[in-house]
Amino acid sequence: MLDGVLFFPVTPFTASGDVDYDRLAEHVAKGVDAGPGGVFIACGTGEFHALGLEEFGKIVARATEVVAGRVPVFAGAGGSVQQAKEFAASAKENGADGILLLPPYLVTMPQAGLVEYTRAVADTTDLPLVVYNRGNARFDEAAAVEVAQFPTVVGFKDGTGDLDKVGRIVRAVKDALAPSGKPFLFFNGMPTAEVTQQAYRAIGVTLYSSATFAFAPELALGFYEALESGNEELTDALLRDFFHPLVRLRDQVPGYAVSLIKSGVAMEGIDAGSVRPPLVPTSEAHLRELAQITAAGRAVLADALAVQAAV
Repeated sequence: MLDGVLFFPVTPFTASGDVDYDRLAEHVAKGVDAGPGGVFIACGTGEFHALGLEEFGKIVARATEVVAGRVPVFAGAGGSVQQAKEFAASAKENGADGILLLPPYLVTMPQAGLVEYTRAVADTTDLPLVVYNRGNARFDEAAAVEVAQFPTVVGFKDGTGDLDKVGRIVRAVKDALAPSGKPFLFFNGMPTAEVTQQAYRAIGVTLYSSATFAFAPELALGFYEALESGNEELTDALLRDFFHPLVRLRDQVPGYAVSLIKSGVAMEGIDAGSVRPPLVPTSEAHLRELAQITAAGRAVLADALAVQAAV
């Protein structure tokens, strides 16, 4: 049900800090027109952690209205088990096609508890659900196999970067589901996933979330197409001149995985406003650096397209 580059929109805010639903609609429309394989609204890049339930419902409703069935729309759910159920219900009521189950509230839990958290949410909805292996919600092979067999769980997204363990989870889940033939998706959910996608592909994880798509979809799509077609020269050039510099900038300030993307959206003409605390906005110096990095990436892509056109 999902393929290609996955679009994770930001959540625009007004100067007073309220959700700007009109800018949200503009942002989602622009992104969908660029051609993603799916939209994941109000998730990590969309500052799910900072949204109230009423805001969330309106965000999902506006996004699904704009997308109008062109691609699947998944919405975030997470927090306490009760909150996760409420957000999942709201996602359903407001037209989402699926749910990305974010980690529960920050507690240390045994694998059995993580399984039961997932079960508790999955049992309350008939929407397809993707679990997110990240933070305090880290599955081992047995737990991943167990939740993969829940009727509504359709995917596993990794944000840990532990390729050894994830490779074993992929193999174990595929083997467990083989007799039933149940379709199941695996996602690379690392921040700036492009820099790790070559490694994830090697262990059978072909889908990934692209934060870059939110503000520079042509770079995200150019990288995806180069990777899919085996164009190593372009893949390497985009990594060297755009994605690796973006990661270096992102790593300078905690929370920049969201703040930089929101700044990029504004840089490209849609005023997405600032981020909500505890995140901090991008500094002026880093805004200039983001613009330079983006320009360098576009120059690489333009050169590659010119060479293709000349052939």
